[in-house]
Amino acid sequence: MTINPALLLIVGALPIPLLNGRVRAAWMMLLPLVALVTLWTLPEGVHGGFEMLGLELEPLRVDALARVFATAFLVAAFISMIYALNVRDRMQQTVIPIYASSAVGGALAGDLLTLFVFWELAGLSSVFLIWARRTERAYRAGMRYLVAQVASGLLMLGGIVLHVQSGAGLEFGFIGVTGAGGVLILLAVGIKCAFPVLHAWLQDTYPEATIVGTVALSAFTTKFAVYVLARGFPGTGALVWVGVAMACFPIFYAVIENDLRRVLAYSMINQLGFMVAAVGVGGALGVNGAAAHAFADILFKGLLFMSMGAVLLRTGTTKGSELGGLYKSMPQTMILCVVGAASISAFPLFSGFATKSIIMEAVAEEHRTAVWLLLLFASAGVFHHAGIKIPFFAFFAHDRGHRVAEAPLNMRLAMGLAAACSITIGVAPNLLYGLLPYEMDYSAYTVPHVVNQVQLLLLASMAFTVLMRTGLYPPELPSVNLDADVLYRRYLPRFWRTGLRGATRARDQIAKPLQRRAERASAIAFRPLQARGWLGVPWPTDVMVLWVALLLGLFLLVSLL
Repeated sequence: MTINPALLLIVGALPIPLLNGRVRAAWMMLLPLVALVTLWTLPEGVHGGFEMLGLELEPLRVDALARVFATAFLVAAFISMIYALNVRDRMQQTVIPIYASSAVGGALAGDLLTLFVFWELAGLSSVFLIWARRTERAYRAGMRYLVAQVASGLLMLGGIVLHVQSGAGLEFGFIGVTGAGGVLILLAVGIKCAFPVLHAWLQDTYPEATIVGTVALSAFTTKFAVYVLARGFPGTGALVWVGVAMACFPIFYAVIENDLRRVLAYSMINQLGFMVAAVGVGGALGVNGAAAHAFADILFKGLLFMSMGAVLLRTGTTKGSELGGLYKSMPQTMILCVVGAASISAFPLFSGFATKSIIMEAVAEEHRTAVWLLLLFASAGVFHHAGIKIPFFAFFAHDRGHRVAEAPLNMRLAMGLAAACSITIGVAPNLLYGLLPYEMDYSAYTVPHVVNQVQLLLLASMAFTVLMRTGLYPPELPSVNLDADVLYRRYLPRFWRTGLRGATRARDQIAKPLQRRAERASAIAFRPLQARGWLGVPWPTDVMVLWVALLLGLFLLVSLL
């Protein structure tokens, strides 16, 4: 019997609240491993397809693209579960595998209806990882997050309906933007993939989630969206410039941001930009680059979020202005954080170099010089804000006097696994290349690739040093940096209050005079029925007989006609 790994995760999550101690820990770690083994024992093709209302449903479809993304999601689920072992909140431990199942199920969906079900499950399950922090800020952020996810789901549903009505059917393959349905689906994906202007929910909510919740959030929702782009919109030219914008603009926010988890949220948008641009370029190299970089990003971004989560657990803060000198108290966490920083910065022998270079090569082969230069600028920028800023201000910089314990053992183990995977991909990239959907004759470790990247990193590090020495680098100060979220956090409430005041004034100026006139008209209309009205006074008998005769005659006349 064929078993869907996503359903295995959902069913396996149900007993977690009932288990205790080592049994619960063993179950939590075993669950994603069993799902991973199940995934790799499934042969390629459609499993369990059936017809409903004249439409073909394919709830489980396995091919190379689906398998590489589902594998990444299950690896992330395994690492997240280990990271969450010391959490006493069983709700979070239960939600994580259900949340992971939404990404796995979406990656394995062969039809758009199944995709929609898992698309909605991703939003509805993940919001509990924000609310689980149980603060007023987390509650409000969770509500805003939920609104964004529901909006994405409504757009997705509307797009699917229009897509099916156009005669394209329910098959989840290439969708494109030639029809209204495809445009709506792309907008739905754009929300979850944090397209420019639609991105504000990400940096607004991720830093407000729990320590464990932020790690899980970094792995699934946005990469699920990248998968849908890679499946449904490869070669869509507009995505190239959308990706370039995503890769570039977060750099400026990340440099001035004080909260290091918020810096990583902007960094996530930056890395998503590379993937979106790769999907826009399309072709074997573009789609492979997007898939490979998504796999690597799940690991190294998760590693960075885990290290900042450990810092938050021990110090109670992730604000750069309040941190520094932690390398003395948390040396192992510091080393693992540096591995994540080297990976996201694309140092040779680390995962980012092996995957991002595919994207740069795909862009170069298309002779998109401007795009290549802008992505090169974005690569230097990510080294500044994630490769240097995160470890420097958290573990070095000015010693703030924090003398704390090292991160818990399970957290260090989870970070160690993510770091080991990042190094393995960097040292032996063919292990990942062999999982990619298209065969390619490509080697990351050529002399031009290595020399160009080393030069870029050296120049970027020199620029950082000069800026720090001259005092030109933006200092870490407590601040509030307004982004596109100012539209719905400041201007929308202001517009709503102004509208309510305007409606109240309009009611007072228009409704009240109309009400008085209506009352006068009603009084005039009902005056005959009053005690002294002409219908209310006693009538003589002869007049009443006359009226009865007239009514009877009128009735007879109507009946004869």
